[in-house]
This record gives sequence, structure tokens and C-alpha cells, in this order.
Amino acid sequence: MTYLKPKLHHPSLPANALGFTRRDYEGAVSTLCAGCGHDSISAAIVQACFELDLPPHRLAKLSGIGCSSKTPTYFLGASHGFNSVHGRMPSVLTGANLANRDLVYLGVSGDGDSASIGLGQFVHSIRRGVNMLYIVENNGVYGLTKGQFSATADKGSKSKKGQVNLDEPIDLVGLALQMGATFVARGFSGDKAQLVPLIKAAIRHRGAAFIDVLSPCVTFNNHAGSTKSYDHVRAHNEALNRPDFVPAKAEIVAEVEPGTARNVTLHDGSVVRLRALAADYDVNDRVAAMNHLAGLQEQGEIATGLIYVEPEAEDLHDHLNTVDTPLNQLGDADLVPGAAALAALNAGLR
Repeated sequence: MTYLKPKLHHPSLPANALGFTRRDYEGAVSTLCAGCGHDSISAAIVQACFELDLPPHRLAKLSGIGCSSKTPTYFLGASHGFNSVHGRMPSVLTGANLANRDLVYLGVSGDGDSASIGLGQFVHSIRRGVNMLYIVENNGVYGLTKGQFSATADKGSKSKKGQVNLDEPIDLVGLALQMGATFVARGFSGDKAQLVPLIKAAIRHRGAAFIDVLSPCVTFNNHAGSTKSYDHVRAHNEALNRPDFVPAKAEIVAEVEPGTARNVTLHDGSVVRLRALAADYDVNDRVAAMNHLAGLQEQGEIATGLIYVEPEAEDLHDHLNTVDTPLNQLGDADLVPGAAALAALNAGLR
């Protein structure tokens, strides 16, 4: 039995500027449960990369362990990929990024992989400003081990068997804001219109970009009493904005009434255009974003959309002052300058 998709596709499928169709950004057939929110996230990633005209071989996708960490198999089959051990994906991604800065890095994780065993790894990759898009597919349960509460499960939520969670949840969005992430958003797997532009903007952002995507588990966490179910998220979704993403140098063709939208220009000239639903919300104010999230949490509401962005952000290579040439392309003469250079360095420290 094979789960590979046939390479043949209809000749009239729309193609992007590179001549690729959407099928060229897909992977193997998913083996997740039918209706799993993770598959919708995979579809959004496929659509975002297709619309960005991103060559698949320029992207590196990394993951850990869990249902979410299986999903890179289901998109961008022609890209680079590495499935690491449980909770250690961020450090592997950091090492790869330091070695080859020319690739686009996408880390895919889950609430168990990032908020439990990998929490320390998550925090340090964010605070170091690794140039990446870090996506957490958040369903609030351990789906591979029969639906126990994860660290992001809301206090008071009920399991499928009726057990009530008594522990306070870890809010990865709030943590990413505290740790200095320069692009922070939350999406919902059931809202592709909002999620695709968020992913496109996050991929183009330089620095640590984080998206927490609420992704209901149809097997263990999609029932009455769950705060991560499709029905609950739809009923309590407080959309801060409805984003569009316009690549650098592309013409903006959408007609928007004056005073109803705001453009945020990223460092490469790309534009995140926000149609504001929360009239007083400022996506460039980190402290206000944290306060706003706390206020909504008190009301039992879930904020989605672009929560914070720093347009002129730096990344780990800026902090370390590395050379423009990827380290994996440097030869011995560059990496081992010799005894004379070492002696001069030591003399300068005396």
C-alpha cells in the first residue's frame, strides 16, 4: 500500500509565476483522522507557498513528535525536511538556520511538543530571534496517547470522558510576546481566509514569527465542554483583524473604503493589509497586545488574527554578525584563519 499521490494532474490547473501548480506544493496523502484541523493547516501552508511563488526546494520544514509533527509529510514534498525527536525541533532548526541562512525555515509543532517537553526549546528559539515561521497546531490534547489534557488545555474544559481540567493553561501567544517574537498571530484551522494571509506574511517576515493555530481534534476534543472544539472556537472567536498579504512590488488591487483598513509595510517591502474589526487595536504595541489578550481571556474569548508585528525586525544572524555567505558554503581558509589570526585575537584581549 502506498500513500503517495500520483504526479499527473489536469493540464488546465492554474499555475503561479514559477509555472508550478498547487499540486506541486502538496505531499503524501494524509493518514490523520478525517476532519482533523491539522489537514486544514497543511492545506493553508500549501496555498500560501503557491501564492508566494516560493520554490519548494528553498524551504526547509522541521518537526518533532505528535500528530502535528506528522503533517510536514502532507505538504511540500519537494522541500527539505527533518523530523527530530520530541520537543527538540527548535534547536535542530536553529542549527540548520545558522549553517544555511539562504533557506526559508518552517517549524511545525504541537501543543504537547512545544508547551510540555519542548517548552524550553520553544522559549529560547523565540528569544534568540531565529529567522523562521514557527507554527503550533494547538488542539489541547495528546492525540497520539488517547486524548489526555495537554499543557494548553483551558482550565475548566472537559475531556471526552467528562474529566475536568484543573490546571492553568500555558498561553503560547502570550509567551511568544514576552520572549520578543517580532511577528505573533493566532489562527483557526476552520478559517482559511484568515490563516493563509497570516502564513504568507509570517514566511516573508525576517525574525522569529510565531502562529498559534487552534486545530480541533475530531477524535478526542471536539465535544460539548471542550474549549478547543469547532463550535466553541467559532462561538468565541474575537477576530482582531482580517489580514491580506501583498508581496513586495505587487500591485494592490483591493478596493477598500477610506478609514477601514491599515497597511503595515514589512522590511522587504511586502505589505500586510489589515481590515480592522477591533477599531482601537494597534498591532505595533507589544504591551497593549499582551493586555488585550489578557482582557479577552478574562471574558472567555479567543483572539485571532495578527496580534503583533515589528516591521523592522532583526534576526539571529544580525545579532551574531555572521557573514552573508551561508556557513555551509565557506571553505577551510575562511573557517580556520590560522595561528597568526588566533595570536592577533588573543593579543587584542590582553
